[in-house]
Amino acid sequence: MSPETGAIFTFGKSSFADNVPSKFWLKNDRPLHLSCGGEHTAVITENGRLLVFGGNNLGQLGLRLKSAASRPSSVKALKSEKVKLVACGRDHTIVCSCGGVVYSAGSNQTGQLGLGHCNNTTSFHLLQPFCDWAPIKMLSAGCNTSAALTEDGRLFMWGDNSVGQIGLGDEGFAAEPREVMVGEQVMWVSCGNRHSAFITVHGDLYTFGESANGRLGLQVEQLSNHRVPQQVQGILGRVIQVSCGGEHTVALTGDDVYTFGRGQHGQLGHGTFLFEVHSPKPLEHFSSSSIKHVSCGENHTAVITDSGLLYTFGDGRHGKLGLGEENFINRFSPTLCTRFLQLSVQTVSGGDDQRMSVSHSLGFNLFDINVSQKVFRSNHLLALKRIKNYFLSSRLLIGCRFPSGFMFNWEINNNSPRTNTQSVMKERVNKSVQTNPDVFLCPSL
Repeated sequence: MSPETGAIFTFGKSSFADNVPSKFWLKNDRPLHLSCGGEHTAVITENGRLLVFGGNNLGQLGLRLKSAASRPSSVKALKSEKVKLVACGRDHTIVCSCGGVVYSAGSNQTGQLGLGHCNNTTSFHLLQPFCDWAPIKMLSAGCNTSAALTEDGRLFMWGDNSVGQIGLGDEGFAAEPREVMVGEQVMWVSCGNRHSAFITVHGDLYTFGESANGRLGLQVEQLSNHRVPQQVQGILGRVIQVSCGGEHTVALTGDDVYTFGRGQHGQLGHGTFLFEVHSPKPLEHFSSSSIKHVSCGENHTAVITDSGLLYTFGDGRHGKLGLGEENFINRFSPTLCTRFLQLSVQTVSGGDDQRMSVSHSLGFNLFDINVSQKVFRSNHLLALKRIKNYFLSSRLLIGCRFPSGFMFNWEINNNSPRTNTQSVMKERVNKSVQTNPDVFLCPSL
């Protein structure tokens, strides 16, 4: 696999293998964007192709009468369109073409397809224009909800509003896109199972919908108005990403990852003693790391660092955390997916019992490191943890020195290289590598 070629990995309940991570490549057409629904997945390639696979019992793949697709299948009905955005809900899918046209397919019991009625469709149908042809920059889909965000910061939502999850007050549902009146421009939106969130251009986070278990992160006096968007307090700095899961929410700032809501499976990442958090709480694990992406599944969470490392935590059933076929237990704190250490993970998406990631090869061969002292940029090395895969000989590293003067040493045991190299995997060393631009490697002689 070359740096120019992306690989897509699936883990959890998969059409490719039972509970074992699988992967596939798209020849000459790199995957750029992906989305996971309840039991289906959609992928957009560099050339604008839409590929779908998984369950199709309600028509969510848009493949008409086909009951399921075990391998990525091109949607022929959209072959003439160059697709740029896709979002998978539990049993429905919405897409947007480069020309600004929105299509939807699948379950429509509460109008989540935005077609003006509540009948399911097994092929992609065109939505009537709803945003004055302003370019759409983002789509999101929840259990029975959909959202579209325009380049000029307007937010449109439709579908189920039984608990206020599309922000339209006391209305029960909306079968066509309706603008959510925010009062300022919106730059990010996320739909969960029964709650939603958006971020304004000023970095303020708003949540609305089902309020149980603290998933909205609102203060007690705000909960009576949960059917309309309200600002979340207690987050330091500007929020740049938010992801809503089944009953929890994850928010990313420039410095921290915050989680709140229900965490009985470990999806909040705060350890085994916090099963419910009602106010945003930063994850200590990432206090010294730079994070580029967060994603929630129904009861699990994924975080990608700037250096392309993938961490997961929460419900481990079916192997959806990607931690190995023998490791299906719940994780209550962020855990590194070591099987992807030789790759740079670009993006990740989670559904009910599945998760997918797009990765690229590092394009950097650690065998080039010799026994003389050498300096590497941390964005090449990515993480000191990866060295363990390469230095399995008697000539092992004896220390790591950073420009700040910090020095970390470990025991040398030439008779047990595996034991020695595992000591490199201490979290504080990894964090230091990610936060320092230069790393001095001092091999033994």
